[in-house]
Amino acid sequence: MKSLNISPAKSLLEEVFSKVMSSSVITNDERQKIRRVLLTGYLDDDEYAIMEKLVDRVSRGLVKFVE
Repeated sequence: MKSLNISPAKSLLEEVFSKVMSSSVITNDERQKIRRVLLTGYLDDDEYAIMEKLVDRVSRGLVKFVE
């Protein structure tokens, strides 16, 4: 049986993405989690796609920043 290797960064980004998409807001805590992932280094293709979707929705005004 093949085991799936899901990186902690990908798992965290998926969690944040899910919360943000369901609430249409991004909190300061979620922004800090994203920042930590980005500062760790290289994003794989899946992680990059998640970030691209988040940025797209923020730039379209579909997701708002809240304190």
